[in-house]
Amino acid sequence: MTDTTIYYDDDADSTVLEDKTVAVLGYGSQGHAHALNLSESGVDVVVGLREDSSSWDTAEADGLEVTTPREAAKQGDIVSVLVPDTVQPALYEEIRDVITEGDTLQFAHGFNIHYGQIEPDEGIDVTMIAPKSPGHLVRRNFVNDEGTPGLFAVYRDATGSATETALAYAKGIGCTRAGVIETTFREETESDIFGEQAVLCGGVTSLVKTGYETLVDAGYSREMAYFECLNELKLIVDLMYEGGNMEMWNSVSDTAEYGGLTRGDEVIDDHVRETMEEILEGVQDGTFAREWISENQAGRPSYKRLREAEENHDIEEVGKDLRALFAWGEE
Repeated sequence: MTDTTIYYDDDADSTVLEDKTVAVLGYGSQGHAHALNLSESGVDVVVGLREDSSSWDTAEADGLEVTTPREAAKQGDIVSVLVPDTVQPALYEEIRDVITEGDTLQFAHGFNIHYGQIEPDEGIDVTMIAPKSPGHLVRRNFVNDEGTPGLFAVYRDATGSATETALAYAKGIGCTRAGVIETTFREETESDIFGEQAVLCGGVTSLVKTGYETLVDAGYSREMAYFECLNELKLIVDLMYEGGNMEMWNSVSDTAEYGGLTRGDEVIDDHVRETMEEILEGVQDGTFAREWISENQAGRPSYKRLREAEENHDIEEVGKDLRALFAWGEE
């Protein structure tokens, strides 16, 4: 093990938030979970949403105070920015002058701080509490008296108490129940983006589609290709999640294990490793960040084209038809 620091409930002092108001900007996946968990932990919470937001009525129905982002930030001692990365810079400029010295500006992902799209004024703490789970699971785990692992980082400690405040927040949303790992904005941002591109989102989906296409092109049925290359992936990932790679190897057949151990490195070979290193370099030097920022400024033409191609891939059509035929497709 490395010297990584992990914080738990006993390391966080909830009383730090007793006289503070947390402004949660956004009520999407993470926003609703943070706001509700904090509120049920006894924290004073105000949700900041645009007046035309479709989430306004939902947040009010959930029993939370709702106002505009600017007014929420003005009330908040801790301003938790939980809107999409692409709109955060513009939002920050709207609320900048109402975040005063001694306040905390907090994020769940370090993109805009790390790549300089947001440059917070001096005198305010800048921290990150990033649950490593979608918001609905953060909420579900909290309701079930369970925790969600998270990451914790301090970019600027202007008050001398940034760590204590952030950990109290992490406890309020249930992360310290499971454990919060200390990191940096740079490490969280770069590792997160690389993981999404090379493995979790980009790598996995491309591997699945290529395997599917290989079987179909060789004359196997689309349905069999779907089950073998996509549907069964969940079973394998669940085993890996529960106990690492060895839990998976110990659970599959000896034939599957031998085949995987001898052929896996032929698929993910040195060429793939070199490509991953290039992808990581593009994350580290800001190439991807600049590309994504420019893509948004141009109206997302490449994003829309690529997403349309993904929606129209044959695996989506056969998958939709198959899922409708089975009982689990109704869940």
